[in-house]
Order: sequence, then C-alpha cells, then structure tokens
Amino acid sequence: MPYAKIIGSGGYLPPRVVTNDELAAELATRQIETSDTWITERTGIRQRHIAETGVTTSQLATKAAQQALQDAGVSATELDLIIVATSTPDFIFPSVACMVQAQLGNHGAAAFDVQAVCSGFVYALSTADAFIRAGRARTALVIGAEVFSGILDWNDRSTCVLFGDGAGAVVLRASEEPGIIETDLSADGSQMKILHAAGNVVGGQVTGDPFLRMDGQAVFKLAVTSLAASAHAVCERAGISLEDIDWMVPHQANVRIINFLGRRLGLSDDKVVITVDHHANTSAASVPLALDAARRDGRIKQGDLVLMQGVGGGFTWGSVLARM
Repeated sequence: MPYAKIIGSGGYLPPRVVTNDELAAELATRQIETSDTWITERTGIRQRHIAETGVTTSQLATKAAQQALQDAGVSATELDLIIVATSTPDFIFPSVACMVQAQLGNHGAAAFDVQAVCSGFVYALSTADAFIRAGRARTALVIGAEVFSGILDWNDRSTCVLFGDGAGAVVLRASEEPGIIETDLSADGSQMKILHAAGNVVGGQVTGDPFLRMDGQAVFKLAVTSLAASAHAVCERAGISLEDIDWMVPHQANVRIINFLGRRLGLSDDKVVITVDHHANTSAASVPLALDAARRDGRIKQGDLVLMQGVGGGFTWGSVLARM
C-alpha cells in the first residue's frame, strides 16, 4: 500500500494588508470601538489580508495551486485528483475545484470541494490520502481557500477583527517512503450553533442570517479539548510519542488557543508554527498557508514529523500526522 507524500506546497495572500490600526480606524466610522491593543491581546492578530471586491476563492486557490505545482516540479496535466476545502465558494455550483481545474488546464482529474469550515484542509488532506492509499489516485492537489471577508458582519467587533482571506495548497504523490502516516477526523453536529453562517438562498432571495456568528468562549473550550484528544489519538494509532513530533502546524484561529494547546500537549513554543499574527484566521487556508510558510523559511525540513490540526464550525476537528 503506497503512502501519500507531500512533495510541494504553495500559498497566496491578497496584496491588500489591513493592520489593526487601519481596521480600528475604519470601524470607528461606524461607531464601533476597538484598537490594536484590544485585538492583539485577545487574539495575537496584528494584520490580515483582505481580497478586493470581485476577487473570488477560485482565483486565490489557483494562484496557491500554481505555486505548489511549481514547488513540486509537477505539471497540472499529471494531476488525477483535485480537492478544494472552502466555506466560501464562488457559486453554489460548479465546485471551486472544477474551476481551479479549468484555470490550471487540467482535463479529466476527479475534482470536488470539501466543506468542513476551518477543519476543511485537514479533512481534504485525509480524503486525498485515502484515495492514494487505495490506489485510486497517484498525484493529488489539495487546496484550502477562503474569501471570508465576504461573510463577515463588519458591525460585529467580536468576529470581524478575527478573519482574513487567502489560499494554501499542497501536492501529494504516491510513494513507497513514509508520507502521511495517520489521520483522525471527528465532528459533533450538536454544537453547530457555536460557530455558523446560517443564511441560504431560496427562490432567488437570501433567507436567514448570511453572516458568520460565533460564541467565542464555547469555541475556545471545545477547540482545545477536541484538538488535544485528536493529537493523542492520531499519535497512539501511529505508534508515535508526542515528544517525537518536530513541528505542530495548528489551525491559526487565536494565539491563546494555540499556546494553550501546545502546553497541554507538552510541546515547546519553538515546535509550534504560528502565522495568525500576519494572516489572521483564514479558515480552511490557515493550515496549508502556515505549512508553506514554515517550509519556505527553512523551519520544516525533509524528514521532519509534522502534526497538522484543524478545528471549525460544524463542529469539526481533526489531525494529520505526516513525515515530510
């Protein structure tokens, strides 16, 4: 049975950077009070990238995919599987994956989207791993991409300061060498109301609340508990100790969650990749963006054992343990 090995990565962030000071000034025009200090102390976020009006998820995803393919030395025509994790698709259908396929010039690869919100990339990566292990694919492109700015209520200080836009991607190839070693996926639909965007389109009209809503305290508690349990589960099944992990690449939601989780798992700060300060929460894009950043700056090297984790609305969570 082959392994699914990550052989390349890429990322793309919209060029517009909005600092906390700039966001605070913009919100002040709406009589909403916040500040760089307030945001940084509670979240660790200092800036975020925001897509210009009209820029779509598929456009961001394609740019990240092109970088990942170039890094892997793989042509788009070699792909036989494309999976995009997103909660902000361009349309109801076709899928973002099909649109990316067309923009890359690939014909014939299986292409579909996965919707698990901020856990989406971990879910998509686990799915691609299963395809490759089963012999149903040889070369796969997995992308996490979001334009979350389009579903934010910019009058809600508790959510609008937290998110940004972006895309990250990896290329997987069947290999006899260890790659993705083990995965763990879970969900609890009874917790759906703590993080959701409940609007939909019926008869050509938006019904319900189309904006993201979150119970921050409930998300914090469930995120830490769920991710800690998932980390232990994936390591136990792999027969690997947490002490053997070289790097943890967690979902970049809030630096407090990341730090609390790292301490609970006994991982030192120098083993944890953090990009939330520059990217904010980019949902399904956060893990691949962080992974790509750490690969490109030389922190994550070939042979390193990496734990990737996601947690998000649904409520969903999961882990992927991979040898780079």
